Amino acid sequence: MSRIGDSLAGKRVLITMADEFMGPVLCEVFSAHGAQVIGDTRVMDSGASAEAAVRAAGHVDVVIANLGVPAPSTRAAEVTDEEFRHVFAHIVDPLPGLCRGALPQMLERRAGKIVVMGSATALRGQKRTSSYAAARGAQASYVRAVGVEVAASNVQVNLIAQNFIENPMYYGPEVQAMPAFQERLRREVPASRLGTAHEDALFAVFLASSEVNYFAGQAISFSGGWAP
Repeated sequence: MSRIGDSLAGKRVLITMADEFMGPVLCEVFSAHGAQVIGDTRVMDSGASAEAAVRAAGHVDVVIANLGVPAPSTRAAEVTDEEFRHVFAHIVDPLPGLCRGALPQMLERRAGKIVVMGSATALRGQKRTSSYAAARGAQASYVRAVGVEVAASNVQVNLIAQNFIENPMYYGPEVQAMPAFQERLRREVPASRLGTAHEDALFAVFLASSEVNYFAGQAISFSGGWAP
């Protein structure tokens, strides 16, 4: 009997922002499952840059849209157009380019996976996160629409709505060491801990595996119970 992830052996997996956010651990875990990882490190701030990454990769079986930017904590009444546009440019704008580059070949083969590393802030309101939450919500809505559009062609597009996961962009060691943050974990997260980067990457492996083909356009919370 095959194990989840065995089907990734030899598959070409494009991981964007491979040196930031969840990139390093995603590259490590997908490689450990036998995938041929194409780790792209270019700045992802437009559809054109994302499409160029796919074109450079050539044949891709899986795209992991690892997109992140430090989250502003600006009060809603003080968010500038520049802040709003910056967050959307790095989190939302690359998605159509990734799909323009990857979907035609996946639809032709009637096989393919796109997994977006999103955020549970799209699922639950938080103070002082309006620009970031809006961008993450746009990701989730985009994935829902594209996912149901291509599902009948055996192409799966889904999103991991993560929060409280160890990573240097949002929850690095300096944040974890703060007593106020530890108290927040105990108060807000039913699991009472951060999820590990490895756990998160394994969930991406699960969604990217050919053994798992029945998710379509889903934004799946991965937040220790913080968001539904």
